[in-house]
Amino acid sequence: MKTSIRRNRRAAVAVALGSVLALTATACGDDGSGSAGDKGNEGSGKGEITFWDNNGGVRTDIWKQIISDFEKKYPNIKVNYVGIPAASAQSKYDTAIQGGGLPDVGGVGTAMLAEVAVQGALEPLDGRLAKSPLNGKLSQNLVQSSKAAGGGDQLYQIPTSSNNGTLWYRTDLFKKAGLDAPTTWDKFYTAADKLTDKGKNRFGFTIRGGEGSIAPALDAAYSQSGITSFWNGDRTTVNDPKNVAALEKYVALYKKDTPSADVNNDFTKMVAQWDSGTIGMLSHNLGSYQDHLKALGADKFRGLPNPTQADGTRVQISNPVDGLSLFKSSKNKAAAWKFVEFALSHEENSKFNQSAGQIPANTDAAEDAWIQKAEPTKLAAEALNGAGTKIVQLPYYLPDWNTISKADNEPNFQKVLLGKMSAKDFLNTLADQLNKAQADWKQNH
Repeated sequence: MKTSIRRNRRAAVAVALGSVLALTATACGDDGSGSAGDKGNEGSGKGEITFWDNNGGVRTDIWKQIISDFEKKYPNIKVNYVGIPAASAQSKYDTAIQGGGLPDVGGVGTAMLAEVAVQGALEPLDGRLAKSPLNGKLSQNLVQSSKAAGGGDQLYQIPTSSNNGTLWYRTDLFKKAGLDAPTTWDKFYTAADKLTDKGKNRFGFTIRGGEGSIAPALDAAYSQSGITSFWNGDRTTVNDPKNVAALEKYVALYKKDTPSADVNNDFTKMVAQWDSGTIGMLSHNLGSYQDHLKALGADKFRGLPNPTQADGTRVQISNPVDGLSLFKSSKNKAAAWKFVEFALSHEENSKFNQSAGQIPANTDAAEDAWIQKAEPTKLAAEALNGAGTKIVQLPYYLPDWNTISKADNEPNFQKVLLGKMSAKDFLNTLADQLNKAQADWKQNH
């Protein structure tokens, strides 16, 4: 059944590519439909543009504030805001690509970027960025993540913000146990063991075994192994012996230094469990900061970037990056690009990310006072933008990525935790699926 679903999805992508080529070849002028085959044009740089917010409701207020600021600076441009719930953003774009009605500019996260780009809907942005005041002002690691997520050849998204893996730890428990902050993997494992007292229902760590488990597991593996690329040619490195050894060490924590309930826990349950005060460390992202603050108070915990190797080498997988894309069918690309530039300017990008609690893509914004006061975000931004940080780009561009990393292998990871499958077999299975998906993508790309 899963193989059939994948084949159908690959076929759909192939059909989409064929349709785009056909539409592009036959399109003559602008028909106003706003579908993927429309060429669009630069326009006057004035008038109206439509912006789709891909996280409507959650981010509506801050985007309306940015739009208000933009319209004050550019009174001859009106921005029509359309808020779309995050859960339906992909389907909304797909429907508009086929039937018309695409916006001029919209929020497109890296998880959906390739599928929108492969249908010919997005304008390549490399040339625009090169001539823009934004050039050199954006995090290069985030720009590279955006480019990789679109397939690696062209830039289809200007990043606005990113989350980052964070190791939250109980400073009061560490102090009482005489432990150093878990800045390296050696210190992490030492703390996980020393803070565990099963008789008192106390554990050093909580490991994610339920929904969303694959990315944290891969982050732990690559971070420890030091391997800096997801691919070696067209073969994935996930099952490299170094990653196998790293994952074996990581999953060995289950039930030894973690609660047994972790095998089924998603991030919501993990966060609630950690906030109860009986667990020393939690690996999550910046998004849970307010939950910890409310449950524990500011003086009982800290958030650090995930551990480094003993020599300070930092390797981490790419986190989903949110950003703005320009649609090829836009009849006013000049005005839409002005909006992108404005939203990514120092002041506006800082304002957006302070509201979102995320890391600004604008490196000047990443130095602002609010970040300096929010230590977890400050340290995460420094880690993300650090010259020595190596980012392993996950293959978001693969049509099968979500299926492989969720439906296929989350149950397998639970088997690893329960001792019913070895870490080596788990990674070999994952690698085989990824290699096939990569070969299919190469054939159709």
